Amino acid sequence: MGEIKKVGLIVGREWSFPPALIEEVNRRDAGVVAEFVKLGGTQANEPNEYAVIVDRISHEIPYYRTYLKNAVLQGTYVINNPFWWSADDKFFGTSLASRLGISVPRTVALPNHSYVEGVVSESLRNLVFPLDWEAIVDYVGLPAVLKPVWGGGWKHVYVVHSLDELLACYNQTGTLSMMLQEFIHWDHFVRCLCIGITEVMPIRYDPHERRYHVDHRHLTPELGERVVHDAIRLNTALGYEMNSIEFAIKDGVPYAIDFTNPAPDMDINSITPHYFEWAVRKMADLVIERAMEPRAQRDRMRWAEFL
Repeated sequence: MGEIKKVGLIVGREWSFPPALIEEVNRRDAGVVAEFVKLGGTQANEPNEYAVIVDRISHEIPYYRTYLKNAVLQGTYVINNPFWWSADDKFFGTSLASRLGISVPRTVALPNHSYVEGVVSESLRNLVFPLDWEAIVDYVGLPAVLKPVWGGGWKHVYVVHSLDELLACYNQTGTLSMMLQEFIHWDHFVRCLCIGITEVMPIRYDPHERRYHVDHRHLTPELGERVVHDAIRLNTALGYEMNSIEFAIKDGVPYAIDFTNPAPDMDINSITPHYFEWAVRKMADLVIERAMEPRAQRDRMRWAEFL
């Protein structure tokens, strides 16, 4: 038997998905073992013992992101690539999706309400003040969704129905970078769980209850095909191999409203045991394949030609 490849997991407080993935990978006896990564400081250019690392939390723990970038330098394959994850935001994603021919809501990125201590008015000379809020609202329409450019988990998300309500919510956003987005009065809502770019599971989702429903016939064949096609196109363009993509469907048109979620909810109590089993199995397939058939993630970086 050849060398045993190691898969590491970096996780937050979630309790169901990480141990289930570790158990599934190890159960298969495929020449790959999975475990939690343990960190206590990282030396510059420190070699990395893992063939693959699954990152579930570096968006909240900056040290983990720094460690993962060094891991890529050492040849480790990280899901998701920490360089792309650091670069993307929800406003850029909306612009990119539009260029890709995917339906998206009308969206405006907004200047921050406040800034970190030390920023003086001279540093803001390029900003128009006061903002033409009426023109912004005329473009986006009402109701609208005010949400962070970087974020997830429905944190700091507001549905506003008037200009006064928009301003009241905007005044609570502090130093967060926000964007205002058209509210799609959807007939049907789908959250796609995506693994390995092309494995897409469109799940009927109720955003009011924040609840997944096991329903295998909630999309017509034509609409299901378009949703999966658009999800794969977004994953391919963004380079994400673990993602969730939300479509608000109105009059038969799927509008991509949220699709930069590189650490998607995979809790068994959220996505239901049915979809949880699918996610664990597909992720195990992915990490074993990436460990046993390495891909040159590092070679895509500009600095790789000097190594």
